[in-house]
Amino acid sequence: MLARIRQLAASLTPRLIDIRRHLHRYPELSGEEHQTAAYVAGVLSSAGLTIQQNVGRVGVVAELAGATGEDRIIALRTDMDALPIQERTNLDFSSKHPGVMHACGHDVHTTVGLGTAMVLAALKDELPGSVRFIFQPAEEIAQGASWMIADGVMKDVSAILSLHVFPSIAAGEVAVRYGALTAAADDLELTILGESGHGARPHEAVDAIWIAAQVISALQQAISRTQNPLRPVVLTFGKIYGGRAPNVIADQVTLQGTVRSLHPETRNNLPTWIEQIVANVCNAYGARYKLHYRRGVPGVENTPYLSQLLAEAATDVVGSAHVHILPEPSLGAEDFALYLEHAPGAMFRLGVGFRDRPNYPLHHPEFDVDEQAIPVGVMTLAHAICRYWQLPY
Repeated sequence: MLARIRQLAASLTPRLIDIRRHLHRYPELSGEEHQTAAYVAGVLSSAGLTIQQNVGRVGVVAELAGATGEDRIIALRTDMDALPIQERTNLDFSSKHPGVMHACGHDVHTTVGLGTAMVLAALKDELPGSVRFIFQPAEEIAQGASWMIADGVMKDVSAILSLHVFPSIAAGEVAVRYGALTAAADDLELTILGESGHGARPHEAVDAIWIAAQVISALQQAISRTQNPLRPVVLTFGKIYGGRAPNVIADQVTLQGTVRSLHPETRNNLPTWIEQIVANVCNAYGARYKLHYRRGVPGVENTPYLSQLLAEAATDVVGSAHVHILPEPSLGAEDFALYLEHAPGAMFRLGVGFRDRPNYPLHHPEFDVDEQAIPVGVMTLAHAICRYWQLPY
């Protein structure tokens, strides 16, 4: 079977590169992936798959029926959305949409998903069970997975796989991890309420900007002194706004941020811990506050036997010297975690780095990938899926 997968992937590679470049040229933001979804649906239809459109608002689902009636369904999830970033790669196929770019590799994810579907469609008479291909919108805003799940994409699914590109690993390499892969990500909005006053008489006012600065410092310092360093927490305020004029002491400042953690117990305690610090600072300086803490997505916890399945498939494809075990999780977040509340699953890292020039990180305006990674991702997933029904689980 692997020899046939290799042959099919090799013959499809030029087309897959064209697909990836088309997707890269026409990126769409989260929840707006209408043209991307239509393009994906067209490719899947041409491969003979049964498709559903407008799933999870703008997602696409394709079903490939098995040949022997095996009742276990395995799913493959890939994401389609781009980021609000102005591209600076100068590629011939750079984004045609100003201020929008595939800077996180979702164009590659979608292409690998399509390639895997095309390979397996050619092998459908040899597949024991069914495969469900999930092309998800809105991963970057951590909402698309919940939309797709609400529309029933996980019904009867026994296992689910996914991938994410990794620029720090060279193309032709694959990395897997057993257990925790990514962090939980929650959202935080805090408004400091002070009292306005003249900029020359701060003692007659309650300076919301200065108090906001104290809150930020107190929270960052308290992480290092009160949180278990073996259970990391990252709190980042990425947006702050407030004030009315340069010579008027601000009566209100709003801070918006993200809170990342790896351990469920730590995560459960964070809202109370944050509010206690905010309350102490505000009380000390006569301010009030409004705090809104929203639980986002949990961390991705890979199912060990499915990580093993991916590792073994990748080893067969690229050789053991090119398959790595990730030594530590990422504090990035992934709404793939929501699918794992409904079925066991695993995500692997696909190396896309260049060996002969610098590699920019994810979400960078000059992020680019070595397209030699695309057939590696296709072969790894196709081979893993074909081997899935040999498992006793």
